[in-house]
Amino acid sequence: MSAGWLLGAAVVAIACFVQGLAGFGIGLVAMAFLPFLMSPVTAVVLMTLYAAIFALVIFVPLRRDVTPAPVIELLVATLVGLPAGVWLLATLPVSLLNRLIGALLVGLTVLEVFGLYPRHLEGRRWRLGAGVISGLLGGAVGTPGPPVVAYAQTQSWSARTQKANLQAFLVVNQTATLVGYWWAGLLTAEVGRVAALYALPALAGLAVGMLLFGRIPERVFRRVVFAVLFVSGVVLLLRG
Repeated sequence: MSAGWLLGAAVVAIACFVQGLAGFGIGLVAMAFLPFLMSPVTAVVLMTLYAAIFALVIFVPLRRDVTPAPVIELLVATLVGLPAGVWLLATLPVSLLNRLIGALLVGLTVLEVFGLYPRHLEGRRWRLGAGVISGLLGGAVGTPGPPVVAYAQTQSWSARTQKANLQAFLVVNQTATLVGYWWAGLLTAEVGRVAALYALPALAGLAVGMLLFGRIPERVFRRVVFAVLFVSGVVLLLRG
């Protein structure tokens, strides 16, 4: 085993652990480090592939907690933003996109710390807006979760419902994103090779995160969500 593989395996395992625990974050965590080990575009497509598969794995035990109506509206809206996101990935520097996302995530967390983050947002427009932005970010840098996560924190959903709704959303969103990557010629044999290379650490990290999720109280889950958002945002800002 080379040092490069071990470092990559550690990054992938941690990213998948966060995904298993919080229900999102695989791309946010991994994209802070994987571009040092492989092409940024390869890293984005790789994490999208893992996210699509693992979202389904996480969803299965939570399927009875999903609320279909808001998930469907989020999905319809995200399909609107997805094509523009794929175009951005193919044309703009990933570092610029990462810094913009990082600034947004840090800003959301600051609002939460100072008690300024809204506890409840009513109206379909908020769901549709979150969905469009999610599609844009998912296509551009493989991180569709934050807008939907931010919206979920303003709804009266339990931790299980939040996670179930997010996984239902991500299964469709990430699969559609992969189709877009394939259409753009970004889903290559190299991505498949790297995915197989890191499959075991990815599965191990996911399993540990899923097991731990069942043991944390509801009040702690919100803190975990914003902690993931903040750390990811800071790293993206610093690394670009």
